[in-house]
Amino acid sequence: MSRRGDRLQKKGARGTRRAAAQRSETPAARSKAGSAGGKPPSRLRLWLKRGALWGGGLALLGVVMLGIAVAMAARSIPGYSALKANQPGQTIIVRARDGREIVELGPSFGEWLDHDEIPSTMTNAMIAVEDKRFHSHFGIDPVRLTGALVEGVTGSRARLGGTSTITQQLARNLFLNSNRTFDRKAREAVLALALEWKFSKEEILELYLNKVYFGGGAYGIDSASRKFFSHPATELSVGEAAIIAGLVKAPSRYSPTADVQAAVDRAQVVLRLMREQGYISSDQAMVDVTAVQLKQAAGQNSVRYFTDWVLPQLDIILPETFEPIEVWTTLDIGMQRAATTAIEANTPRGAQGALVSLDRDGAILALVGGTDYVATNFNRATAAMRQPGSSWKLFVYLAALEAGYTPEDMVVDTPVTIDGWSPRNSNGRNVGETDVRTAFAFSINTVAAQLGNEVGFGTVASMARRFGITSEIATFPSMVLGSSEVRLIEMTRAFAAISAKGVGIEPYGIAKVTTADGELLYQHEERRDRALVPDYVVAGMTDLLQAAVQTGTGRAAQIGRPVAGKTGTTSSNKDGWFVGFSSGVTTGVWMGRDDARAVPGLQGGRAPAQAFAAFMRYAVKDRPIEEFDITVELPEWQLEPDQEAMFGEPDDYYFIDEQGNLVEPGRREQIPSPFGIEGERARDAPAAASEDFLEQATGGALPQDRREPRRPQAPPPAAVLPPQPND
Repeated sequence: MSRRGDRLQKKGARGTRRAAAQRSETPAARSKAGSAGGKPPSRLRLWLKRGALWGGGLALLGVVMLGIAVAMAARSIPGYSALKANQPGQTIIVRARDGREIVELGPSFGEWLDHDEIPSTMTNAMIAVEDKRFHSHFGIDPVRLTGALVEGVTGSRARLGGTSTITQQLARNLFLNSNRTFDRKAREAVLALALEWKFSKEEILELYLNKVYFGGGAYGIDSASRKFFSHPATELSVGEAAIIAGLVKAPSRYSPTADVQAAVDRAQVVLRLMREQGYISSDQAMVDVTAVQLKQAAGQNSVRYFTDWVLPQLDIILPETFEPIEVWTTLDIGMQRAATTAIEANTPRGAQGALVSLDRDGAILALVGGTDYVATNFNRATAAMRQPGSSWKLFVYLAALEAGYTPEDMVVDTPVTIDGWSPRNSNGRNVGETDVRTAFAFSINTVAAQLGNEVGFGTVASMARRFGITSEIATFPSMVLGSSEVRLIEMTRAFAAISAKGVGIEPYGIAKVTTADGELLYQHEERRDRALVPDYVVAGMTDLLQAAVQTGTGRAAQIGRPVAGKTGTTSSNKDGWFVGFSSGVTTGVWMGRDDARAVPGLQGGRAPAQAFAAFMRYAVKDRPIEEFDITVELPEWQLEPDQEAMFGEPDDYYFIDEQGNLVEPGRREQIPSPFGIEGERARDAPAAASEDFLEQATGGALPQDRREPRRPQAPPPAAVLPPQPND
């Protein structure tokens, strides 16, 4: 047999013996053999085992890395004394023009209270509402953290508290911002663990209660206690402690000076938690929080409108600084009170009022942005955009005066239509021929429309820009009646330029800024502005403005001394204005509703003019009476020195020749004279000597054909002014 056959025979014998052996094994023996390694384990169990090993390794590595991060953070955290001395924010003291303090802004810090000086009621209230496991966790509360993770997965909002512990809040207040990002939360957690590693629970709680923010600029429980209850934190009652502890979650929402009921409701929650956690009894939890005596908020008045407008300017005029500073402003305390009273007393029910008063150099003497700052801090004096009504006619008549009109010039009040727009007078009548002064004093709309159309609506807009109006200005015909929205401070600035003899001014509220030690950081410099219009235009405009108060629509603004000003009323009585000046003080008043709805009976000549008068009587009482200069001295180009001047320069006018043909300016034909001198037509040139003289000199009569017939002297040509183009 071949070798190949031998190998096949042996292989078959081995297979026969293996099969016989398998048939002889019992099921138990086969099972035992498989468990001993004959059959490999399942793939799933293998991966689970590997995952557990890797997960454990990574977790161990994470713990090690976290420990290293916490250790490094603990080393970088300043010592307890340094943290205690560090105070957040910048304190700003705002002073009036006489140096008196009107408001202190920024952080306010009370007395530092050691842990054993802090009332246990205050400590317990804060722990109950912010971190009930404060004494048992190590900086991070695992229960809260787990709840937050479940909440993130399920979207539930069952938990009543946040995820941050007191230690985490302290870490955020000391070292971080309030951005709700994963990176910030991770760093907050590391810093919280470091704080717990480095300081005791008592030290952490002491730092927290002396540094946490309670709203209104108050940092720490002592500052909050003095702000809200007028006594130190060592005297806090259970109800007062509950109010303060409830502020941490949302200082502005639960502030007792802003919403007493919200503060009371939040305090009730704190008392319930204190009772549930065993800090107080049921009787103590029933304390009447409404009976707590709150400090009256004396500083929340109209002066905050002024500080809200002026303080952001510090970012522009000062280099970056975090040291305490004192801002010396232009505000007059007495005038501010008078302005507040005038607005509150004269503003119609349901409406708002605003007032701006400027000195002759642009310094703001008083600024009121509304009837109640606590109710609404929107500044209607500097931010609200409203239609100025007829007070806008200031720019129309300025343009007309600059174009050559005078207060005595005659105009015609008659119905007019311009590009499809037909303005009507408020009384629905037309008086016919009148002078410019009367038309302005009684705010005749048709005359203003004709003047605006004659000088050009673009010219009127340019005049408004020249006087400091920065808001958007339309050039439609109706713009002459104040259809473009402007700010009150802009209109007041424009009128103040007339008071300043036509020199432009810039409103300002900061006179100087110093450090707490008196070092000068900023000093206001007086601007050297140029004259915006000629003197004769200023005199004429002052004449018109004075007439509006003496005999026109602004009679309610009279104060017993010369006053110049203009009223303004928009359609359907939505806005009422009066802007005027006297003795170097310019004041603008606006009244209306924030939703631009009509206010019954609101007219610029009534409530706004009355508020103006009430304020100005106080504002100018210590100033000398100043008469207005209304003498209009026209420039030479407008004067007529002799009868021939009425013809002006020949090239400036249209002429009609002897045949009645129209000759355009600069196109009159001239021919050389016999004597080489440019003059009239040769046939009209007079002879060098008379005929009688020639006859006597020659001794005889001249030939009849040499004589020129005498013609009657022609009248002078009629001058016709060129038509003015429309804008």
